[in-house]
Amino acid sequence: MAELRPDLAVIAKHVAPGSRALDVGCGDGELMAVLRDKQGVDARGMEIDPEAVERCVARGLSVIQGDADRDLADYPDDAFDYAILSQTLQTAARPDLMLEQLLRVGRRAFVSFPNFAHWRMRAFLLWHGRMPVTRHLPVSWYETQNIHHVTVTDFDKLLADKGVKTERSWFFSGERELSAAGANWRAEYAVYLLSR
Repeated sequence: MAELRPDLAVIAKHVAPGSRALDVGCGDGELMAVLRDKQGVDARGMEIDPEAVERCVARGLSVIQGDADRDLADYPDDAFDYAILSQTLQTAARPDLMLEQLLRVGRRAFVSFPNFAHWRMRAFLLWHGRMPVTRHLPVSWYETQNIHHVTVTDFDKLLADKGVKTERSWFFSGERELSAAGANWRAEYAVYLLSR
């Protein structure tokens, strides 16, 4: 699964073969195609961008166009073994409610997000006084879809407040996996496997 982005590769590696998965904000379906083709997963997707939905459908993927902030409510409880939200939490209107919906429709949930407390972002803000543009956040603040600036520590606090169990977590700087020690300042992005 080296062809996938590191967070997607971790997710793909830990989704059980033959399971049912909903990829929320699935983009062009890159993860779904791997899950379907290599692991026999019944992979479904939801994507807000109509052009991305067309690309998914052209690949033979089962994807609907929808806004996860409101359309996840249409899915029944425990409809999937896994609900996946990769690099999308920070774009949700209410990330706390999004997390509840993920764990309602999926028995387990994968969530990955950019860590806004990474040391390079802190240093850029300190020295330049402007919101940073990085390889993982490649556009200016006024162009970005990110409306919530989540950190590893913030996310851990949200999980504790909601009584959500972290089954496993992974932290990355570029493509290199890091230990959990100091992840709030060392990790550029994080991946969590969650359950109730």
